[in-house]
Amino acid sequence: MPHHERWEAAGIVDRDVWRAAGAAGLLGMDVDEAYGGGGQRDFRFNCVLDEEIVASGCSGLGFGLHNDVVAPYLTELTTAEQRKRWLPGFCSGELVTAIAMSEPGAGSDLAGVRTTAVRDGDGWVLNGQKTFITNGELADLVIVVVKTDPAQGAHGVSLIAVERDTPGSAGVAGWPRWA
Repeated sequence: MPHHERWEAAGIVDRDVWRAAGAAGLLGMDVDEAYGGGGQRDFRFNCVLDEEIVASGCSGLGFGLHNDVVAPYLTELTTAEQRKRWLPGFCSGELVTAIAMSEPGAGSDLAGVRTTAVRDGDGWVLNGQKTFITNGELADLVIVVVKTDPAQGAHGVSLIAVERDTPGSAGVAGWPRWA
C-alpha cells in the first residue's frame, strides 16, 4: 500500500512487489511444491488474496490474473520441460505472466479473434493485434489467444506461450509487439 500512489503516477507496478509476493507465498499457491508453489489446490486461497487486494484499494496488482487465469494453463496444459522452466519463477515472482486475449473490434469474444498463428518449422509466426493486456508491460511470459485453424471458427482457437525476447519480435520497451 505505501507504494500505490507512486505506481499510479508511473503507470506501472514495480517488479519488486512481485518478488516480495513470491517470497510471501502469495504466487502459485495451487502450484505443486516441487516447483516452489504452495501445493494447495483450493481456490479459496486465491479468493482471499483477490479480496484483500481489492479491499486495500491497490489497483494495478495483476496477481489475480497471474494466479487465477494463467496458473491453470501452466499447470495443466504444458509439458514437463515447460513446467520446470516456468513454474519456479512464476511462484517466486521472478517471472510475471499475462494473457493476450482482447482485440480491437472483438473484445474478448474468442470466436471473433483475428490474430493468427501459422506453423513455421518448430515454431509459430503470430500476426495480429491485442489490447488490454493485464501485466503486459512487465510480462516475461504471455499466453496469446490465436487462430491456428480459421476454418474451424471457435474450435480453431489455440493458446501459444510467448516468452519475452522471442526471436523475430519487434520490441516495445523490451517486449514483443505483433504486427
